[in-house]
Amino acid sequence: MSRAIIAEIRKNHIEELLKKGTRVDGRSPTDLREITIETNVIESADGSAIVKFGNTEVIAGVKIVPGTPYGDSPRSGVLTTGAELIPMAHPMFESGPPGEDAIELARVVDRGIRESGMVNVEELCIVEGEAVWMCFIDIYALNYDGNLFDAANLAAVSALKTATIPVVQYGKGDADKPLPVTCLPISVTAAKIGNTLILDPNFDEEQISSARLTIATDDDGSFRAMQKGEDGTITLEELTQCLDAAVEKGKEIRKLIG
Repeated sequence: MSRAIIAEIRKNHIEELLKKGTRVDGRSPTDLREITIETNVIESADGSAIVKFGNTEVIAGVKIVPGTPYGDSPRSGVLTTGAELIPMAHPMFESGPPGEDAIELARVVDRGIRESGMVNVEELCIVEGEAVWMCFIDIYALNYDGNLFDAANLAAVSALKTATIPVVQYGKGDADKPLPVTCLPISVTAAKIGNTLILDPNFDEEQISSARLTIATDDDGSFRAMQKGEDGTITLEELTQCLDAAVEKGKEIRKLIG
């Protein structure tokens, strides 16, 4: 995410609290903010969800339509993920085509879903080499207070889990059917401030962090995707901490999806 200017006194306050093992909002370094999930919120979508991580709020919608498969994968359906950071979500965001931050957000979410094999794309084949189901995932930030990566991941995953293929609408069969979901990839993001790693950073924490690491795991706790951000370094010991946290917190978050 792009950086905003944080007052030095605010920055110092956050750093001093972390030295004592706490944060401005009272959380410990490894605590997540309250998470809420509401599904089927967009009537015109084939699957949708609104997710809140504290004050960060993201909505995701899934649209599934028939289309032509790629030449090198004639039996595989298509997954496409896009993200928009609209000005309503934060003064930092500007209207217009997606910028670098939105593109990175979409790619990180897409990688976790794709590399985990969350959707069995071969089951999206209608006629080999001729027609497949194309699944478009659209993500919109409604309010930005840090950690859009995990909020967007959870919104997209929740929307996909509830999605239905509109078979009848497009004359491809007699009954609609659920999207073939195989697992629930969950991302957990850690930020490094000074020598302290914290999970689920809020806006101010995110802005003063030197490094960020987002890790996605599947239902078995296997690592499926990883993305580092910012210019700071993460040591091997810190990487191990992040990996352990991704597995542990991934299990907790996955329970919220049901």
